Amino acid sequence: MVMGDKDLEKFRQQWREEITGRNHTNRGNATGFIGDERRSKKRRQRSPGHGCHGDGEAKDGEARAAGPGREDGDGLKCERLGIGQGLKVGESPGGSEPPPPAARGGDYFYLAESLLEGRTSPLRDRLEGERCRRRGLAVAGRRGTRTQAGAWRTPSGRAAQPPNEINEIPFFDIDLPYELALRIFAYLGKTELGRCAQVSKTWKVIAEDEVLWYKHCLKEGYHTKADIGDFVCWKAVLRDSLTKEQTLRANWKNRIGAASQLQYDVGGILCDAHSCNGMVVSGYTSGDVRMWDISTWDSSALYLETSRSSAELGPQPHVSFVRINSTIAVAAYKGGAVDIWSTVLAREPVHHYQHSQDIHAIAIASDSAVIATSSGYQVRLESSDEKGYWRKAYQFELQKLVSYLQLVPGALNTDGNQPLVAAAEDTVYLLDPDTEPKVLHSIYGNTVTCLDVSINRVACGVKSFGWIMSDGNKVQVYCLQTAQPLATLGNSAGDFTCVNLRDSPPYLAVTGNKDRKVRVYDLRTSKAVISLYGHQLGVSSVQMDDWKIVSGGEEGLVCVWEQRMGTKLWEMHSRHPVRHLCFGAHTLVTANIPDEKCPRGASIMDDDLTAHRRHRGIIYVYDFSVDKSAPVLPICRSSYDEDVGYSYNIALSMPYDQIK
Repeated sequence: MVMGDKDLEKFRQQWREEITGRNHTNRGNATGFIGDERRSKKRRQRSPGHGCHGDGEAKDGEARAAGPGREDGDGLKCERLGIGQGLKVGESPGGSEPPPPAARGGDYFYLAESLLEGRTSPLRDRLEGERCRRRGLAVAGRRGTRTQAGAWRTPSGRAAQPPNEINEIPFFDIDLPYELALRIFAYLGKTELGRCAQVSKTWKVIAEDEVLWYKHCLKEGYHTKADIGDFVCWKAVLRDSLTKEQTLRANWKNRIGAASQLQYDVGGILCDAHSCNGMVVSGYTSGDVRMWDISTWDSSALYLETSRSSAELGPQPHVSFVRINSTIAVAAYKGGAVDIWSTVLAREPVHHYQHSQDIHAIAIASDSAVIATSSGYQVRLESSDEKGYWRKAYQFELQKLVSYLQLVPGALNTDGNQPLVAAAEDTVYLLDPDTEPKVLHSIYGNTVTCLDVSINRVACGVKSFGWIMSDGNKVQVYCLQTAQPLATLGNSAGDFTCVNLRDSPPYLAVTGNKDRKVRVYDLRTSKAVISLYGHQLGVSSVQMDDWKIVSGGEEGLVCVWEQRMGTKLWEMHSRHPVRHLCFGAHTLVTANIPDEKCPRGASIMDDDLTAHRRHRGIIYVYDFSVDKSAPVLPICRSSYDEDVGYSYNIALSMPYDQIK
C-alpha cells in the first residue's frame, strides 16, 4: 500500500511527537516539559478525535519540540546542524551556542528525523569530522604547514615534505598502509577494481596497480609465461587481449578468415596427416613425408628424407602413420620401419628402428620426445635423453593384437618414461615400465572401437556382442590412479567411432557415432547434455572447447557447432572422409584422407607417376586471426593464372569459366 503525500506527512508528525514525548519522559524534570506533556496527553484522551491533534495543540507541540536550528512550515523542515556549511557538529548556523539536549529533543530524535528526511546519520558526520581533524593535526605536526608561497614548513621553520596520500590509504574511518590496502584490493575482480577507481584519486592509484592487473592476466590465461616487467600497462594488455578474443570468436562464428590447401601435387595419395602447435606433417603412398610450419608461413613444405638408402631396390614403401609435436616428427612405413626427425633440424632423420611386422598403432607424447609403436603382439617404447641419444625404454608382450595406443599426458615415472594405454581387441591395458601391465577394461567379445586418454581418465568405446547383448554400445570411463570405473556413457545402436576426452572442458566428453550424431556427455551424471545431428554418414573425428564443437564425417563434411545453442554455425565439404581434425585458438586443420590407396584411374604413364587430383586427398588450414571482408570460401580463391575454372553456380562478378 502506497501512502500519499498528506498521509506520509501526517505519519511523520505522529512519529516525531511520540519520540519527543518518550525522550522528555525519560529525561525527567530536567526537560521542564513533563507537566505540559501530561496535560496535553490528558486533553488528547478526553478529546473525541483521539489520535489527531488540533491546530492549536499541534502548533504548541511543534513549538515545544522545535528549538534553535529548526523552523515551522510545510513538512516541518529541519536544518542539518553544521552539515554542508563548514560548521562544527552541534554548532548553530548563526554562530550561537548549540541548543541543550532538552531543546534538541535528544540524539534519538535526530537519528529518526535524519532517516525520515533522507539525510545521513549525524553520528557518521561526527566521526568523519573528527577523523579529518585528527588527520589534519597529525599531518601538520609531522609534515608542517603550507605557507602562502606554497612551500611546506615545520613548526621550527625547516622545509618539510608535503603529505603523501599514497602511503596512507583512506579506508572509511581509518588509514591503512599501501601494502595492506593492496592486499585487500587483490580479492576484487576486474569490475570491482573499475568501480573502486571511481571513488577517489587515492583509490584510483591503488586500483590500477600493475601487480593486480598482472595477476588478472595470468588468471584469464593471457601471457602466462611473461614477467611483470615485460609490459608497461597490464590493464591495457588485458583489455586488448579480451578484445582480440571477442573478435576471434566473432570470426569463428561468421566464418571470416583465410583458407589454404596443403596439397602435395608431386607425391602420391595422402595416407595420413597430423598437426600439433602450428606444425603439420603428412605421409603419402610414394613414401614421401612433408612438414609445414603454419605458424609462420615463411616457407613451403619441407621435404623429410628417409633412412632408406639408394642402394635398396624396389619402390619405396607406403607411409602408414605420421605424428608430430613441437620437438619431433615420426613416420611409420609399411613393413615396420620407423623414422624420427627433429622439427628444428628436419631433413635427415635423427633416429630409426625396425619392427618385424607391420605397425598397427602409434602414439607420441604431446610435449616430449617419447614414442610408442605396436606391431603384432609387441608394444615398444622409445625415448630420448637430455643429450639427444635415443634408446629403447621398454618393450611389452601382450596376448592380443593392439589396435589403439595413447600416451598418458603429463605423467612421468621415476625413469622419466611415460605410461601408456593400449587397447587390444576387447581389453584395455595400462602399461607402466615400472610395474606389470594392468587391465583396466575387459569384456569378452566386446571390441574396443575408440580410445582417448586425459591426465587422470581413460575413455574407450565398447561395441556390444551382436544380438546376445540387449544393451547398446557404450563408452566406458576409468580412473587411471585407481583403475576403477567412473562412468558409463550412452546406449546407442551405432558404434562409437571417436571420443575426445583430452581437449574437452572438465567433466565433459564429446563422442562421434556411426548413427551420424555428435553427443556431449557429462561425466558426473553419465547423461548426454548435447546431441547434434548434421552428417550424412558416420562421424569420424570430433573436438570441442568451452563454446564450440567441430566434427568431421565419413562423407567429407566438416561442421562447426555452437555449444550453448546447439546449432550449426557453418560447414565445409570435401570429397574424402575427414580422418584428422585439430583446432586451436586461431587455426583449424582438417585432413581428408581417401580410403582407397590404389584407385582405378591411376596411370603409370603420367609424368609424375601419381593418381588424379580427385583421388589424392587434401589438407585444409583455416586461419581465423586474419580479418577478411569475405567469408572463408576456398572455391572462390582460384588465381587468374588458370585458363578455366568452375564457379560452383556462384554468381561472381567475373566467372572464371569465361577467362581466356
